[in-house]
Amino acid sequence: MKSSLEHLPEKKQRELGRAVEIIEEEFADALNGASADFKKRGHIKKIILFGSYARGTWVDEPHTMKGYRSDYDILVIVNTAKLADRQYWDKAEDRLLWDPGVKTPVGLIVHGLREVNKALKEGQYFFTDIRRDGIVLHEIDDEPLAEPKHLTAWETFKAATQHFEKRFSDVDDFNAAASFLSAKGNMRLAAFQLHQAIEVAYSVFLLVHTNYSPPSHNLKFLRGLAEDIDRRLVEVWPRDQHRFAAWYNILNEAYVKARYSEHFEISDEALAWLIGRTEKLQSTVEAICSERLLQLEAKVR
Repeated sequence: MKSSLEHLPEKKQRELGRAVEIIEEEFADALNGASADFKKRGHIKKIILFGSYARGTWVDEPHTMKGYRSDYDILVIVNTAKLADRQYWDKAEDRLLWDPGVKTPVGLIVHGLREVNKALKEGQYFFTDIRRDGIVLHEIDDEPLAEPKHLTAWETFKAATQHFEKRFSDVDDFNAAASFLSAKGNMRLAAFQLHQAIEVAYSVFLLVHTNYSPPSHNLKFLRGLAEDIDRRLVEVWPRDQHRFAAWYNILNEAYVKARYSEHFEISDEALAWLIGRTEKLQSTVEAICSERLLQLEAKVR
């Protein structure tokens, strides 16, 4: 795998260096004083930059493309899947969000080494692409990841089709539930259902395009991964007005807060706008995924 960041501006290289420091510090802190053997032996095997910053196709012009900017996409590989649980990474994600030394948003994916190697051997091309294009930011040794299996055109088409047919209809059902609950005046549960609609839409998009979707309820993170694959998705969520960004952030919190916090609130205006944009997301994802499936089918013939 590659290890050079020379294609990036010095400012970006410094940010990524700081991001690695935070990841390592917070992971060590999460395991400090642990009594369980798997925690005592726990360590980070590799930290890998992937996506647009690894490929050299990033966008960092928030004044254009309706405020769009690329995220740093980072895969952290730990020695055991037990340590990929979100409880060990929440503080790291919080620090990455607020640390003054990291101005660019960071999206973290964490998996155990065995998981990643298994995915590569099964031909999960999300990880195959990372193995090919990713840049190692940290590793404790130079042990390579497993050699990937390359799926046939038919296997790729079949997997993408199954993902789309199995999951995409859920988006419409969640949207309908949100509209129904909004009409009843239950904005709290309507927001939760809308969160689910967006999460599934992005998950299906990622599955169709990469045969992988991370186990995350963070809509900003999922959006970043999807928009990095196809920039047409950027147009769905205008970022040029503060209130639009604020409404999306409120919805991003709805997965937990709409169910468990008595302080969760969302206005009628915000919810109506979010429902409309989610419908736009649904139609855009459907169109792009249908295009992708036709391309894959053509390769089979």
